[in-house]
This record gives sequence, structure tokens and C-alpha cells, in this order.
Amino acid sequence: MELTGSRHLPRWLAANELSLAFTTYQGGKLCLVGLGPEGRLSIFERTFSRCMGMWADGQSIWMSSLYQLWRFHNGLAPGENRDGYDAMYVPRAGYTTGDIDIHDVAVGDEGDVVFISTLFSALGTLSDTASFTPLWRPSFVTDLVPEDRCHLNGLAVRDGKARYVTATSTSNVADGWRDDRVSGGVIIDIDTDEIITTGLSMPHSPRWHNGQLFVLNSGTGHLGVIDPDTGKFAPIAFCPGYLRGLAFAGNHAIVGLSHPRGNKTFQGLPLEQNLKEHGATPRAGLHVINLSTGATEQWLRIEGTITELYDIAVLPKVIRPMALGFKTDEIQHLLTVDQTPEPS
Repeated sequence: MELTGSRHLPRWLAANELSLAFTTYQGGKLCLVGLGPEGRLSIFERTFSRCMGMWADGQSIWMSSLYQLWRFHNGLAPGENRDGYDAMYVPRAGYTTGDIDIHDVAVGDEGDVVFISTLFSALGTLSDTASFTPLWRPSFVTDLVPEDRCHLNGLAVRDGKARYVTATSTSNVADGWRDDRVSGGVIIDIDTDEIITTGLSMPHSPRWHNGQLFVLNSGTGHLGVIDPDTGKFAPIAFCPGYLRGLAFAGNHAIVGLSHPRGNKTFQGLPLEQNLKEHGATPRAGLHVINLSTGATEQWLRIEGTITELYDIAVLPKVIRPMALGFKTDEIQHLLTVDQTPEPS
């Protein structure tokens, strides 16, 4: 995996006092991007099988993998430094869900974690005794069965609660979403069970930011916003790739780009023609987009064996992050003590 950043990306990270995290389920990598010595990019990666959905607030990271949901926590105290890193994310809890195909993950204001089980076409949460507890599913999906009927995938939190989801279609048969992937995508309001937007092409990563609902129209290559009055998708920027993963830093969106796969599912999408019209070839990486102008102001390009990303998270107030995995003995020898005062 080779990563190349735009010339001023390190300066942008420093000015905004943040680092970035992204997942690539194709290579099973959690990657952390920060600022290293002498103002250069710091890239740190750990291996987790089929890591996908992610949520972060700087101190904690939630991340889904092939059959588990992980909670990481920063093991360094404020101002503490370890080998030049100011944050060290330690996997503190792992919940075994089985392969329910968790896509987007989010945490509400009450601290409850919720996620999309794409296999069951449902929004769910953790269970102490089962793979998951279902919370909601689209009204057009009549049965809670592991059939990936509509390819429910994206989740947006509004006012501290799960509110909007994206699906590739409104199919109610096993794997039926592939038949309507070009323009059958929808956004659904969980509170009302109403489909508020139609006609999307394999949408992903709905996010509520600054009073607006943003979404990636992945099959066309556009980042856009949903008009609150009409429910229509309004493009903001075109990116040369199949889009998945969306996070924000002020007036900037950070978007994940992937190469479309060579199989039938990704053939015949509007993205193919849009790439030709822009004289572009698909790429993998991150684009930092100014929401006022639609211009890509910074970028990170990924080349080599990694061609697909899934999710992105912003790590505020973190300059240079690292994480612990399970393939070395570091995690065995990391010993910390909770400094919470003992009761008198």
C-alpha cells in the first residue's frame, strides 16, 4: 500500500488540529493518518479482518469487522506521549456478532451503539445473548431474514439519534437489490418510515452536518445534499471514484474514493460515463472538499494492492495517532490503571 498526499495536506491537518482514520475491508486494514516529524504525514495501520463501519470522537473508536464489533479507547492521558504518538487506540471490548454484515456504525447521545446489519436489512444494536437486537427495518422489507434484500447500508444520526438510512433499492426478495442498483437507491426517514429521496445510484454514507443531510451518490461519483423541501439530491462535487465514507471538519467534507469492482454489480453505472466526461480514471483515496465551492482542496491517494475503502472518521484534537492490534506482544505488555478516585 503506497500513500501519497497533496503538498498541503499536512498543513491542513495541523491547522484543523485533527487526524483521520479510514477502513479498507478489501485489505482488512484500519489506517490512521496524522502529522509526523518535520511536518510529514504519519501513516499507521493495523490488521482487522474485513473492517468496515466506523465511528469516532477522538477518545474512542467503534469499528465493525468480519464477525465482531470493536470498541477502541485512547490509552494515553492528556499530554502523554508514546514514541512520538499522542493517541494510542487500544481494543478494549470486542462483541461477537457473527457475520451479519455490519456496514455503518454510530453512537447516540446516550452512548448507545447502533449499526446497520446489511444481511438482515435492519438497524440494530448489541445484545448480551444474541448476534444483535433489531431496532427497525424498512416497511417494504416484510421479514427479518438473512437475505440482504435491499442492501441497507448507510446511517445518519440527527440530534443524537439514528434518523436516516440509505438502501440500494426497495427490493423485498433475497439479493434483489442488484436488479435495481442503477437508479433504485433511496433515503428513508426512520422516524416516519417515509422514503424521502428516490432515484439514487447505490447511495452510501448519509450524514447530518450543519443542519443539512449529505449523502454519497456512489454510482454517479457525486457528493451532494438533500433539498429539505423536495427531497431531491443536489450534487456538490464529482470525485473520480466509487464513493464510500464521509466525515466533516468545519466547512470541509472528507470523502472516500474506491475503484469500482470489475464484476457485474459495478458495471453499467452512471459513474462510467461521468469518468469519461471528466477525462478521469478511478482512484482510491481521500478527497477534502470545500462545501462552499465544491473544490477538492486536499487529497490522499492510495496505490498498490488496496483499491477499495469503506468508511472515514475524524479524530479531533489528535495530532499523531497509533493503535494496538493482536499480531505482536505489545497488547500483552500494555498495563494501565484507571485513575478514577476510589469511593471513600
